[in-house]
Amino acid sequence: MNKIFIATALLVWMSCGNDSKKASGDLVTNPISATDTAANPADNAPIMTFEENIHDFGKLVDGEVVTYKFKFKNTGKSDLIISNASASCGCTVPSYPKEPLAPGTEAAIDVQFNSSGKVGTFEKNVTITANTVPNQFYLSIKGEVKAKEN
Repeated sequence: MNKIFIATALLVWMSCGNDSKKASGDLVTNPISATDTAANPADNAPIMTFEENIHDFGKLVDGEVVTYKFKFKNTGKSDLIISNASASCGCTVPSYPKEPLAPGTEAAIDVQFNSSGKVGTFEKNVTITANTVPNQFYLSIKGEVKAKEN
């Protein structure tokens, strides 16, 4: 029993040695760094400027399907490319422009909500991923779904 304890202790002690491999800083490549003194690539990045990022549908009746257009403009200096729009729930479906949007271009992200079976208050989120800095934006819809009157 003592031999097992000593062997285990020796194994643990040896595994805690200083010869462990450390991650090299050159493994991480980040073109935008707080220590970067060169021109910041973010200065020329596209910028999504939304008129609003939250929409309140107010009161809905169970089963209603509603859509809201989140209008935005590329106020940056290069083409805006949206790579994805995902919702926090299957009842919420976003659609977005698939083509690059030049600086100054206005567009919209449509967010459709199906209230069927969602009686009560709700708040759903949509995550937009694009070639902006930062690369994600969050949109939100909310409201209250009332049961159908018989």
